[in-house]
Amino acid sequence: MTEWNKMQAHQICNDFDADLFERRVKAKKLFKEFNRTEDDEIERRQEIMRQIFKKVGERVWLEPNFTCEFGKNITIGNDVYINFGCTLLDCGQITIGNHTLLGPNVSAYSANHSLDSDERIAGALVPEPITIGNRVWIGGGSILLSGVTIGNDTVIGAGSVVTHDIPSGVVAAGNPCRVLRKITEKDKVGFIV
Repeated sequence: MTEWNKMQAHQICNDFDADLFERRVKAKKLFKEFNRTEDDEIERRQEIMRQIFKKVGERVWLEPNFTCEFGKNITIGNDVYINFGCTLLDCGQITIGNHTLLGPNVSAYSANHSLDSDERIAGALVPEPITIGNRVWIGGGSILLSGVTIGNDTVIGAGSVVTHDIPSGVVAAGNPCRVLRKITEKDKVGFIV
């Protein structure tokens, strides 16, 4: 089994594998090309996103200075906005649901390294998926750690560090991120489309 296949199966793999290195180089070339595009180059941006990501939905707007590790482990739903400076380290699968907003400088790190120093310097990597539900808003500067799931209709406050699963329909914030309260009808501001 290749190290890439181990990674896809969320098994411990060798982070220093030559094939993984080449896949990272390919992703860097693509996201750097994307970051050099202009806002009015919509078709070109969509073409590059289709090359970078495993799957990308309709009406996805990705701001420049985006970075990722492989890209091919990222699935993005429909009607998603990803603000400036997003970093998605996708050793594990990263899934972003429909109608989701990622604020500026949001980072998702879907891998851990071994805590044992001998294993770590030998390249032991533990990929774990990150799942962001539908209609989620991740506030600017937040960090999502490996293995977390954020439920539908949830808001993560700016600057949060998400270390464990967050349920649907809540406001959560902090370091570590914790549920503050449920989102209710009282949260509506009267905006009518």
